Order: sequence, then structure tokens, then C-alpha cells
Amino acid sequence: MIKAVYMGTPDFAVPCLRAMAESDDIDLALVVTQPDKRGNRGKVTSSPVKKTAEEYGIQVAQPFSVRKDPEFIERLRELGPDIIVVAAYGQILPESVLSIPELGCVNLHGSLLPELRGAAPMQYAILQGKEKTGVTLMQMDRGLDTGDMLASRELEIGNKDIIQLSEELSQVGAQLLMDALPGIVNRTIKAVPQDDSLSTYAHMIKKSDGLTDFSGSAREEERKLRAFKAWPVLHSYLGDKMVKFYGGEVLDTPAKGVPGTISDVSKDWFDISCGEGQLRICELQLQGKKRMSARDFLRGRRLAPGERFTDEPC
Repeated sequence: MIKAVYMGTPDFAVPCLRAMAESDDIDLALVVTQPDKRGNRGKVTSSPVKKTAEEYGIQVAQPFSVRKDPEFIERLRELGPDIIVVAAYGQILPESVLSIPELGCVNLHGSLLPELRGAAPMQYAILQGKEKTGVTLMQMDRGLDTGDMLASRELEIGNKDIIQLSEELSQVGAQLLMDALPGIVNRTIKAVPQDDSLSTYAHMIKKSDGLTDFSGSAREEERKLRAFKAWPVLHSYLGDKMVKFYGGEVLDTPAKGVPGTISDVSKDWFDISCGEGQLRICELQLQGKKRMSARDFLRGRRLAPGERFTDEPC
């Protein structure tokens, strides 16, 4: 039986954790995740990985900074794991951790490396209009997603939004990990170095990335809608109220005004002119209201052609 430590934080990391916890061949000695967060009204929220680990009765550690926590690093040494598995943990591991397990540390990354290294590979795959993406299992080194590749698996993107894509990739990734682990343990998998000349980078998403004045093409704006659907959500202002957009489709018709202008309105949808083309809005949320269909929105808020969405309140 292999002794393992698992490090992860968001929903994307949960399927791997479940697969390892339910395996008869793995002794999952410790789960490491980001510290709890204090939200509105003082409510404390634990990560999806912590909640899952507690379901299985697995010990959980939540160092604020692995790099600056010598007691935590010493705890890992005393545990003596054969392998550390990482998936969307949220911290860069120092050499003092990477060198602990005999089989090293392996990371499940949400892209086909060396493309889209970094914090937001799935969002950028959608933003860049890629037809496919995937997951890569790699041997970790001191660089950011630069380690040798152990295995990978592709997935078609189609019209998936970030929630759908992340869920599918997390399931594919869990299966990839479990398929690859025997080869890692037996040292029969051949690690393949990444071609750094082909690398691209997916920067961390900021809240401001979701703000739009619709000056991009309709296709670009629709990709942003899908990529940012979980957070920060594509948003704009109608007068002094913020509006978040959750569903839309690209129209093969030319724009009918400056970007952000409402061009057509029906009882079920309304169209926004973009820098190129138009975007038909089907689902949205007005500031202070719940998320709803465009049909329900238009029952309570009349829109007229010529009104305009802007990137700041007015």
C-alpha cells in the first residue's frame, strides 16, 4: 500500500480526493488545503476539499503559508509519505516539501501542458476559443507548472462554460491519476520534458476582468460570459445599476450601434451591439435582484432599443 498526502482546495480537486480515499491501495495519511475563509456576517467557509476529507475522516492541515511554516514541513517529514498528489492547491511548494516523498510530488493541471501554465488554464482555454483542452499529470519541480509530464488526456470544449468544463475535467483528471499511479509507483511511466518554447501562460483572473463595455466582438464577449460564469461573472452597467450576464448567444448579424447599445428587444430576449456583431442575452441578474431569465427580467424592467450598457455607472 502506498502512503500519500493530498493537497487541493476547490471543487476541481474533489474527485481526485474521493478516488484516492476510496482506493484499497492508498493510505491517505493527510489532506492539506487552504485556510478557512471568513465571509459576510462573520460566517466561516471551509474549502470543498476540507469538507470532503472530513466526510472520510481524514486528517486535515491548513497552513497559511507552506513556505513559511517549518512546523508543518516537519510534520510532513515525520509522516514520510511515498508521494504527494496536488490538484489546484493554491500555493507553490518549496524544495523542502518537494524533496520529502520518495516518488516526489505530482500535480494534476487543467490544461494540455506546456500550454496554459498558471492559475486559470480552464478559463483561458475558453477565452482563447480553443476547440479542446485537457488535464496533464506532471512531476513537480521548483518552476510554475514546468515539470516533466507523466500523462495527459484531452477533452472537447464545445460551448461549455467554466462550471461545466471544470466539472468534466475534474472527473477526467481523477481517472487519469488513478490510471497513472501504478506506473508511477512501479517507475514504469516515462516522464516527458515540456517544450518550453511552446509554453503559454494563464494569468490569475481578476474581478475587473469581468467588466465589459461590449467593445470586443460578440464572439469574444460570449467567450468571456462562459469563462467567467463562476467568477467574476461578465458584468456591465445599465444606468447606475450593475447587470451580470449568465446566458447569451452570438448572432450572425452586424452591430446596430456603438458597443453596448441595445439593438432589439422581444419578450424573451434582448440584443446588444458589440464591437463586431451582436450578443443575444437570455439570462442575467440586475443588481439587488435574483438571477433570472431575460423573459422574467423584461417583465419587470422595460428596455428600449438605444439604451446602452457601459463599463461604469452613470
